[in-house]
Amino acid sequence: MKKLSLGILLCVLVLALSAAVSAQDDGLVSVSAAEAPALDGMSDDAAWADAPVIEIQTRRGANESATTITMQSVYTDDMVYFLVRWEDPTQSYLRSPWEMQPDGTWARLRDPDDQGGDNNLWYEDKLAIIWPINDSIEDFDADGCFTACHRSEAGDPKPFGNKNTESEGQIGDIWHWKSVRNLYQLDDQYLDSTPYSPDTPEAGRHSDPKDGGGYSDNVNEDKTAPAFMPPGDFPRDGSPGFILQSEAVPFDASLFQPGDRIPSIVISEITGDRGNIAAGWVWADGMWTLEFGRALVTGSEFDVQFDDLSAIYRFGIANFDNAQVRHAYEGDPIEFSFQP
Repeated sequence: MKKLSLGILLCVLVLALSAAVSAQDDGLVSVSAAEAPALDGMSDDAAWADAPVIEIQTRRGANESATTITMQSVYTDDMVYFLVRWEDPTQSYLRSPWEMQPDGTWARLRDPDDQGGDNNLWYEDKLAIIWPINDSIEDFDADGCFTACHRSEAGDPKPFGNKNTESEGQIGDIWHWKSVRNLYQLDDQYLDSTPYSPDTPEAGRHSDPKDGGGYSDNVNEDKTAPAFMPPGDFPRDGSPGFILQSEAVPFDASLFQPGDRIPSIVISEITGDRGNIAAGWVWADGMWTLEFGRALVTGSEFDVQFDDLSAIYRFGIANFDNAQVRHAYEGDPIEFSFQP
C-alpha cells in the first residue's frame, strides 16, 4: 500500500514538474474567467484554479534577491488580471524613515554606500514589468529588458545608470509595484529614448499623466523634520512605512524621544492614467503575493493595448529586495498570449 502511494505521488510530481516546464517554454497564457478575481493578495479565487502557472527564475540583484517568480493570468470581456508570487524572507518597509537623534533633531536614515539613486539598505520591496508598446523597441524579442537596461552616460552621478531606449519612437509600458508608496495600485509609467542630462535626471523613465493623488515626501518646509505624523497612538518604529494622506496630522515633536521613527512617505490613491492598474498584495511566511488587473484597452498612448487577443505580446520582469534599482532579473523576454 505504501509502495503504491509513493508511486502515485512520484507520478503526480513528475507530471506537475513537466507541466511547469512546458508552461515556461510556452510563455504565460491568460485564460478566460467567468468572474474577475478579487484583488486582495489572497489568491484564493476560483478564477485562478484553471490558469496555467509559469515559473520565472531571476538572478543577481542586491540583497540576494534572486528567486523563482510564479505567474498566472486570467481575463474577462474587458479586463486582464495577473497573479504573481515570489519568495522574499523579509518584508522591507522602512524606506528612509525619519529618526529622532539624541540631541532632539531629526534625520532620515540613509544607506551610507548610496552614491546616488542606489539605496539598498533603507528602501522597499518592488516588482517591475516592461512591455514594448506596438513592438516599437528594437531587439526586445531577443534581448528583453537588456535593450534598455541601466545605461551610464558621461556626467551621470548614478553608479547604476539610467534606463532609456536606443532610438526616438521606441516606447515601453512600465508597470511598477512599490510596496510602500503604492495604495491599492501599481504605478503606471513608461520608458522612452530620453538620455540622461542634468535637466533630465530620470532619463527615459517617466510617470504616466495623473489627475491627482500619489505619494510625496513627508518633510517640512525647512527640510529638517517630518511635516506629518499618523493619528492617535501609533508605533514609533517607522512602520508600516507610510502615512495615509487622509489620516495625516501635523507633526508634534514634543510627543517623541530619541530613537523614535516616523514614516517619510505620505500616500494616497492615484487618479488618472497613472493609476489605472488596480492591485492588492500580502506578505506572509516569506512570500509576496501580488494580484493586479487593468483594462485590456486603455486608449492611453503610454500603455500597451491588448486589443488583439490572437496576438503574442512580450514582457520583461524584475524583482527588487529592499533595493532602489539593483533588481534581480530574467534576461529573456517572456511571451504572453490569450487562450480563446
